[in-house]
Amino acid sequence: MSHSYTSYSTWFIPPNRIVMTVKATPTTTSLRTFDIEGELISHDDDGRLKRTGSVWTASSHIITAVIGSGVLSLAWAIAQLGWIAGPAVMILFSLVTVSTSSFLADCYRAGDPHSGKRNYTYMDAVRSILGGAKVTFCGIFQYLNLFGIVIGYTIAASISMTAIKKSNCFHQHGDKSPCHMSSNLYMIMFGVIQIFLSQIPDFDQIWWLSSVAAVMSFTYSLIGLALGIAKVAENGTILGSLTGISIGAVSETQKIWRTSQALGNIAFAYSYAVVLIEIQDTLKSPPSEAKSMKKATKISIAVTTVFYMLCGCMGYAAFGDDAPGNLLTGFGFYNPYWLIDIANAAIVVHLVGAYQVFSQPIFAFVEKSATQRWPNIEKEYKIELPCLPPYKLNLFRMLWRTVFVTLTTVISMLLPFFNDIVGVIGALGFWPLTVYFPVEMYIAQKKIPKWNKKWICLQIFSFACLVVSIAAAVGSIAGVLVDLKKYTPFQSSY
Repeated sequence: MSHSYTSYSTWFIPPNRIVMTVKATPTTTSLRTFDIEGELISHDDDGRLKRTGSVWTASSHIITAVIGSGVLSLAWAIAQLGWIAGPAVMILFSLVTVSTSSFLADCYRAGDPHSGKRNYTYMDAVRSILGGAKVTFCGIFQYLNLFGIVIGYTIAASISMTAIKKSNCFHQHGDKSPCHMSSNLYMIMFGVIQIFLSQIPDFDQIWWLSSVAAVMSFTYSLIGLALGIAKVAENGTILGSLTGISIGAVSETQKIWRTSQALGNIAFAYSYAVVLIEIQDTLKSPPSEAKSMKKATKISIAVTTVFYMLCGCMGYAAFGDDAPGNLLTGFGFYNPYWLIDIANAAIVVHLVGAYQVFSQPIFAFVEKSATQRWPNIEKEYKIELPCLPPYKLNLFRMLWRTVFVTLTTVISMLLPFFNDIVGVIGALGFWPLTVYFPVEMYIAQKKIPKWNKKWICLQIFSFACLVVSIAAAVGSIAGVLVDLKKYTPFQSSY
């Protein structure tokens, strides 16, 4: 390899990398990235190493983020809403998610969709397109929502691990045995696993974890679906009613709270807007990242909606108004116990991956902010590992990520209310992150004038979603307050 390096400039990109402006001929120049040994490395237009993500890897990231523990509460949600409103609300939320995700995908690049400046995170997009106080408003909602989601996943994983133990207890001692046990040990075990996995430096390096997690989500969803079908066949009839759980079985006030909470649970089941830009930043181009992301979104949401409809509706058909808050851990099903164990093990593996998908943006934000303030904390130590590539240890990354995982684990042990926490997180994050900011950025990007017909339609759409979010938040918070009355911290029992 030989070039006439008649002119060059260098600047810091990642460790051990330099970028050179190479004049290969008298009239042409081009960028090339080299490592310190002089080996050529391909790169993208922003000087970063070339992205390799495709529609399918993006789809696996989305499915990992979307088909999470939320699917297990859908039978309960439909039981509150009934056969008419339940499926209708689910389809409505899926359409809202596809529309706003399409708006958001166009915000990855500011200006030109092929060559505009890249926005690496959701907050970067808000900063470059909207700016001002909206950036702070967005940051508060985004990172609190992400924080809440990983707490919800820690709770869900511990409940599934507890369910495996309980399933075996029921098998040995009978379905009527108490088999009560604490989930605290399992939350700690999940936290320890996350401490190790959190040392993976960035989003682009966890594609394999997302792929495994996506397979696991299909596994437990299919098992839940199969068990629901078997239960309906055993009953010989489809249970449930057109309007959901009736007043009498619950009070009028409880019906209102439960209906509102069901909206929050369904919103949570579709929440992934907070990581959409980060997922899009892993995509290669051409075609444009926005085009690939929109295709990945449509594929993923179509797949997840079919799964949600099947799992939620079959769960409701099997149990009617008595549908458990968590289909595979609420012990509507006792047998075959080994199949329930496999399903819950798949949930745990899936949530291990989902935790990383939602925590990586928090890690990136804190580490970027810390590096800007204290540049020296970027120093890495190369550690040779047997049979594995060398690992680059960064002390700040190791300490801060360990503290983060420990904090989420402790909070999960304090508030182990799966259904209610899921509703609160879904309700609080849905309107601002899934609807408001994507709509506002779309209006700004497309320069839609105020009081234009399209502008009015978008504002009505945003306001309607706000009303739904407020109703869902009120119902879910009421549920948490009821749970707190009969709860002692660190003494959860299932």
